Amino acid sequence: MALLLNAEGMFQLPLSNPVLIFSLVLFIILFVPLLLNKLRIPYVIGLILAGVVIGEHGANLLRRDSSIVLFGTVGLIYIMFLAALEIDMKEFKKNSSKSLVFGIFTFLVPMIVATPAARYLLDFSWMSSILFASMLASHTLIAYPVAARFNVHKIMSATIAVGGTIITDILSLLVLAVIAKMSQGDITQAFWVQLSISVVIFALIVWFIFPIIARWFFKRFDDNISQYIFVLAMVFLGAFLAELAGIEAIIGAFLAGLALNRLIPHHSPLMNRIDFVGNALFIPFFLIGVGMLVDLKVLFKSLDSLKVAGVMTAAALLSKWLAAFITQKIYKMNAHERTLIFGLSSARAAATLATVLVGYNIILGQNELGEPLRLLNEDVLNGCLIMILITCSVSSVATAKASAKLAQERDKGKKDSTDKDTRNILIAASKAETIDPMTELALLMQPRKLEQNIYVLSVISSDTDDREAEERRLKAYQDRMVATAAATDVILNTLIRYDVNFVSGIQHTLEEKRIHEVIIGQDKSKYDGYSATGIKSQRLLDRCSQIIYLIHGVQPLNTLHNMTVVCPDQADLEPSFIILMERITTIAQQLNCDIHYYSTSRTLEAVKRLNERMKGPEAIYTEFENWNDFLILSREVKAEDFFVIMSARPGNVSYHAGLEEVPRHLAKYFGKYNYLLMYPDQRSDFSQSPSHEFERTGEFLQQGITQLGKTGDKLIKNILRPD
Repeated sequence: MALLLNAEGMFQLPLSNPVLIFSLVLFIILFVPLLLNKLRIPYVIGLILAGVVIGEHGANLLRRDSSIVLFGTVGLIYIMFLAALEIDMKEFKKNSSKSLVFGIFTFLVPMIVATPAARYLLDFSWMSSILFASMLASHTLIAYPVAARFNVHKIMSATIAVGGTIITDILSLLVLAVIAKMSQGDITQAFWVQLSISVVIFALIVWFIFPIIARWFFKRFDDNISQYIFVLAMVFLGAFLAELAGIEAIIGAFLAGLALNRLIPHHSPLMNRIDFVGNALFIPFFLIGVGMLVDLKVLFKSLDSLKVAGVMTAAALLSKWLAAFITQKIYKMNAHERTLIFGLSSARAAATLATVLVGYNIILGQNELGEPLRLLNEDVLNGCLIMILITCSVSSVATAKASAKLAQERDKGKKDSTDKDTRNILIAASKAETIDPMTELALLMQPRKLEQNIYVLSVISSDTDDREAEERRLKAYQDRMVATAAATDVILNTLIRYDVNFVSGIQHTLEEKRIHEVIIGQDKSKYDGYSATGIKSQRLLDRCSQIIYLIHGVQPLNTLHNMTVVCPDQADLEPSFIILMERITTIAQQLNCDIHYYSTSRTLEAVKRLNERMKGPEAIYTEFENWNDFLILSREVKAEDFFVIMSARPGNVSYHAGLEEVPRHLAKYFGKYNYLLMYPDQRSDFSQSPSHEFERTGEFLQQGITQLGKTGDKLIKNILRPD
């Protein structure tokens, strides 16, 4: 009986039991996307509609109380933070002027369209009309997760839309602040001075101080949970500082994301956790909370509400489409890119709600009946909620449609992966101090177009006294590496092998698993402490012909600023040169690093051509001829640089005697730096795709023709030169 009485109290509407409320929301987040995926409807629409159904204006299952508002606010800030975090900073800088242009258009066009519409169609005052238009000029990146699911969120059009969001939201919220002050009659020059100074101070703190604090934290604390909590705290601190400066919190979250972008690689356990928690919990809570605001019954209360809702929705969609159309024509984009920009910029939620609520709460006076005269009346408030539902739906559909088309264009012509396209990587794990740098390097080297299998091998020598204890120790290392990789959705294949010795075990595994590349950590034994390549590593280099990477890690790779890469002469003639350049480019892109290349002039030309063809990061090219002056580079390499040396072994095309001293120089003079020694393969049958072989052959022919042409020119000049 007591159980029935308790159950009766728990199911009173709206629900008040926190356990039941949270359980209901989780089931909505779980089943709505599963259902809508079968119907090919963007899940964003489903979550908003679910909020309409369960909200106070629907079935009244839940009240939009402080807990829903809290999670919704976190979700909105999370959307802006993720948008900034997933931006390719190199592309963002290249397209910053385009984002500025689109941001101005997507602000001005709604202002031009909506201000006269409100003044003459809805009979608003000029002040109310301007505020009404600014409400439509802002937008929210609700559909951004949709673009991210199709993996088109980093292309130029998406980057332009994200950057334009910040411009138009700042301008819209600035109009809100000015109109609010004007309605109170106390706007002065001091207001502008105070706002400008506070915004500048806020931006300087977030842009310059946040990265310094984050880099210090990541260097000293490698616990995954601590790093995630730290990032979350920094984001919300940035949002709070933005509010103190007099602008919206979402601007602070976006700027904090840009500031931390370089320190959080896109393919890392930390990024995976940030993305997972946001998309699994906070962002769905926000979408459901938006739906709970919508009251469909207002459409039937009065024709005025319906008229305002119609004007708002038409002006909102038309103006954003025009802004996207103008941007498309200026930058000569295709129709799908225009639709993506329109889809990402057409949804209204946070800034729009903030504007309408502020305008609704500003009372200008009273009418003859003693009712308050508001800057934005109740019809605008109700119409805004209907507009939010419609624009969010249109935004989600348009973004999904454009993303699908752009994804098809991107993948058009690509062949399915074959066995020849699969690159197998082996990590040789034997010491605790080397497993983290090796795992981090392997995850950063993940190719974007080709599949790869990553194996973790630990070898137990036949002369080991306690084999069981050694196996437990190595198994613990492997479990740690597997857990790190699993956090990025990468599966490591673990192997423990009993063999004569360390090198023999690796050598046999390379042949059995058809391994192409090997990652080893710096191994300095007590018998050879003056070289980066210890006894075991040197034996491996002598006996194995695969590509070998030797990593020396001092600090986490995500805290590094730049990459310094030095290549020997004729490195571009190595069969695996393209592979090595792909790895360097991928690492630099993951770390958002610029690259400084050192080599001979001839090799630098080949590096430059290949870097441009791969669309690699910005690079500086400096001639470096004499490897006997290798120590000169110690003046150029900084503590925050990743020093990469493309070396060679006897038998390689690019090998010369000066390379033999490099490991000793590294151990003696570069011990405080992160460095990576890369050794090209020594096999003529290195497994590359046919396209790679064709590219190398084409480059050889081109270089030969060029050299032949230069020789011919010199010969002709000598013949024609007068004595």
